[in-house]
Order: sequence, then structure tokens, then C-alpha cells
Amino acid sequence: MEFLLYIVLGACAGVLAGLFGVGGGLIIVPALVFSFTAHGFGGDVLTQMAVGTSLATIVFTSINSILEHHRRGAVRWPVFAWMTLGILIGSALGALTAAQIKGPDIQEWGELGLLADLNAVAAEGKWDSLLPKQVAQIMKYDGDYVAVPINVHRVNWLYINPEVFKKAGATPPTTLDELFVAADKLKAAGFTPLAHGSQPWQDGTVFENLVLSKMGPEGYRKAFVEQDKATLTGAQMVEVFAALKKLRGYVDADAAGREWSAATAMVINGKAGMQIMGDWAKSEFTAAGKVPGKDYQCLPFPGTQKAFDYNIDSLVMFKLSNAENRKAQEDLARSVLDPSFQKDFNLNKGSIPVRLDADMAPFDSCAQQSMKDFKQASQDGNLVPSMAHSMAASSYVQGAIFDVVTNFFNDPAADPQKAAQQLAAAIEAAAQ
Repeated sequence: MEFLLYIVLGACAGVLAGLFGVGGGLIIVPALVFSFTAHGFGGDVLTQMAVGTSLATIVFTSINSILEHHRRGAVRWPVFAWMTLGILIGSALGALTAAQIKGPDIQEWGELGLLADLNAVAAEGKWDSLLPKQVAQIMKYDGDYVAVPINVHRVNWLYINPEVFKKAGATPPTTLDELFVAADKLKAAGFTPLAHGSQPWQDGTVFENLVLSKMGPEGYRKAFVEQDKATLTGAQMVEVFAALKKLRGYVDADAAGREWSAATAMVINGKAGMQIMGDWAKSEFTAAGKVPGKDYQCLPFPGTQKAFDYNIDSLVMFKLSNAENRKAQEDLARSVLDPSFQKDFNLNKGSIPVRLDADMAPFDSCAQQSMKDFKQASQDGNLVPSMAHSMAASSYVQGAIFDVVTNFFNDPAADPQKAAQQLAAAIEAAAQ
């Protein structure tokens, strides 16, 4: 019975660690977040870096601690072994209860037969009418709900510093041609026109915005979702690469490896005029005490005003045999779509609620515009999944696109026509 108790205790600890990531980092993790932010590291994986660093230190301190206790004869190794077994079991149970998985990855997990259906909860909550049709489809596998959406990020945003624009005599752009005109004026006035961090996912974010602007929602889907070769090698895609090359000329020489948050800071501090980034960038402006519409403006990326390029976080639920655990899963799914949770979570994250009936009064003007455009794009069939943020294609295809785009972005002599051919070939190879 004693060893059974140890297994149970270990399992409890494991469930907490596997499901919630709870550890001893209540002090060190916030400290690391502050430190990484101050040094411009982390980006969209800031929290993961902080938690991972904290856990890495625990490995060494734990080994040192247990060896010291062993020298003093204070370690009961049989007990240690049984508790370790319990921790491993509990970690597996906790990790397999629910996980953040999104986009095409949901379908891959579904094919393995590991996902539980949430149809009863969905019917009770009227998810089919609550969620946009396109979003509901992503949450389903073989017609069954297997995931619950948490939020919606808009990727096709352009952030501008109005004071910098005023000093440069530039006008907020609504078309790509106007964007280049504004960039020329910003450059002539001594500002960095486009704040950017040349990392693969950031290059990919700029690239997909150009694809959406030049080719529209239908062309975007043909390129990234259907992966149509004629579209990938066509004249419009060549124009996209030509626009990307031109845009590269408005980025400063120190862009390589820069975190997105550091690029946002350039706009906040008046060093740069614009940034192309999803709505998570808004959190940086908020943290700096800036007010949307006054200190900064968030505009749909030029040429994409009627489209909505989305990135949706979601939780999938794994099959469980225990009835109580299954009930807990269903309660979690209900809670995620609860109006109060949707409001509080998205106010803090910078995204918008996934519910079409959400009250947007507590949200800022950027979020309100985002929700308005989200609903309209949903009605018009102009919602498109973000390639750069794992919504449109598999990770293999995404990686292939990143390689071609980043190599092109960093090569001043690169040829747009050859790049389009390389893109099609890379996607075809990665999709096999």
C-alpha cells in the first residue's frame, strides 16, 4: 500500500506538470521573461524560452541535490523509483488529456485515431451557429468536433507611427503602390520605412501578406492550401516576389535575426514608420502605454482590406476511458467558449473572441475593427488561413516555403521568376 501511495502522489505531480506545466519557476520564470524582453529575445516564444530555461536549471539543481542527500544517506531509492514511475504515468496522462494543436495538425492527429469527439458539447453549445463555418471545419475531423477554438489573430495588419508619417509628409497607404510611395518619403526623411526582423517566420508573414494583396483570397488559397503549381509559378506570384524584393530595400541593415518585438519597438520609439505583423504586436504598444488611433494606427495591409488572414489557437481533446476525466475534458471545452473567458483571455492576448456574438465594447478600436472585418470576411468567403502561422499547410510545406522566401529575401541578386519556380518545386517535394 505504501508504494501504491507513492505512485499516486507521483501521478498527481505528473498530471500537474504534464497538463499545466507547473513547476518551481514562480519566481525565475517571470524574471527570465523580464530579462529576455529587456534584451530583445524571445519573440513569439518568449514564455516557452523562459519556462524551458527554468526547467533546464532544475535538471542540474535536482541532480546536485539528490547526490548531496545520497551522501548523507537520506535517499530511499526504492521509494524514489516508485515515485518516478508514478510521475511518468501522470505526466503522460496530463499531456494526453488536452493539448494546444492547430490547423492541419489537427487532421494528422485525427488520422491516428487518438482524438475524442466533442459533438455532444458542441450541440449543447450550438457551436455550428456560434462559430464561422470555416473555423468550425478546422475544429472537426471526419465531421466530428475534436477541438475547441480559443481565439482569432489577424495576421494582415500594418502598424504605423502617425507622428513619423507626419514628419515625413507621408500618407497611410491603402494600396501597395501607396505603400511604396510612403516608404520612399519615410526613407528620404531619415526614418527606417519598414521595421522588420529577418527571421523565417517573419519573412513568411510579409510574404503571405503580399500574396493576399496581389492575388486575393482565391489566389492565396490556390497557392498555400491547394498548392496549385500553375498558381505558384504564374505571373502574379512572380509579381509577389518582385514586390518582396522592393520591400526589402526599405528594411534597415540590422534586420537579420531581430525579434518581432524589437521591430515593434522601432515603430513605438519613432525610429521606423511601419511594421507588418499580426495583432499580437498590439500588446507591445499597450505595454508602452500607447493608445490606438492616437499614438499608433493599425490598418489592414494594403490591398487586403476585404480579406482576413487568420491564425487560430485551439485545444484538441484526446480519447480517455475514465468517465470523470472525460467529463473534465468536456467542462474545459465549455469553459473555453464561455463569453466571460473569451472576453478576459482575448483582452489580455491582443486577439479577438472566436464567438460571432461576442460583445466587443470592452475592446480597443483595433480589435473592434478586426471583429467587424472578421464577420464580413466570413460572410463573403474571404477568410484565409495563415501559412506562416501553421494554419494553411503541413509543417513540412511551411518549412519549404520559409526556405525559399528567406533565401530570396536575403539575396539582392535573386530573380523573382526563378524564385517562383523554386517555390513550386520546394512545395511539391515537401508535400510528398
